[in-house]
Amino acid sequence: MATTEHRTAPTGFNLVPPPGWDVIPLHSGTKEAMNHIVRKAVAQLPAGFPKDDIPKARMKLIQEMKRVVRQASAKGGMTLYLPTERLHGVALPVSIVASEPIEIPRVRPDKGPEAVLLALASETPGAEMRELDDTAALRSERDVPADPAQGVDAAHRQVEYFVPIPDSTPDQYLTFSFSALIAPGSDPAFYDTLAELFDAVMGTFRWSYA
Repeated sequence: MATTEHRTAPTGFNLVPPPGWDVIPLHSGTKEAMNHIVRKAVAQLPAGFPKDDIPKARMKLIQEMKRVVRQASAKGGMTLYLPTERLHGVALPVSIVASEPIEIPRVRPDKGPEAVLLALASETPGAEMRELDDTAALRSERDVPADPAQGVDAAHRQVEYFVPIPDSTPDQYLTFSFSALIAPGSDPAFYDTLAELFDAVMGTFRWSYA
């Protein structure tokens, strides 16, 4: 007698950030992760940094960390990835946010998540299909202008991956968002390179079934 194979949805994912990055969970352990980053940053201050200015520097960093964490949480983030070490002496103004799974109805009952991705791709400028760990995904990229009225404080390059969770019932999707602040008059090629860095990070994406 034929048997039906029942496949199980993954319980999570693994993503390998670049060297010099730290991970901040946004549900639990957030404060501990922030404290670790602050301690590491203070330890990396130049040898000649005035000791009397260290508390002020620590407080400024804590406030900036809280702001970034608050923004990520407000957008449904569950994990925040930040560069905490300079690259060739440059502090990268970038971040990656993995957001909570969301449910999206199927285009038709007999059509799977790929139909949803194709429908979104047809309406999203700069979108293209990719594959992550044998799963079809949608990648999009755009430059977002500053618009304080809409809560966008600074112009930034945004790259997103929209990934269906295999065998989830109902269909659920993860979003991975990369953001790089755009400095006035800067070379667009620099942000192309940063976007490629994010693509390399997403290339490490693997589902976990533990």
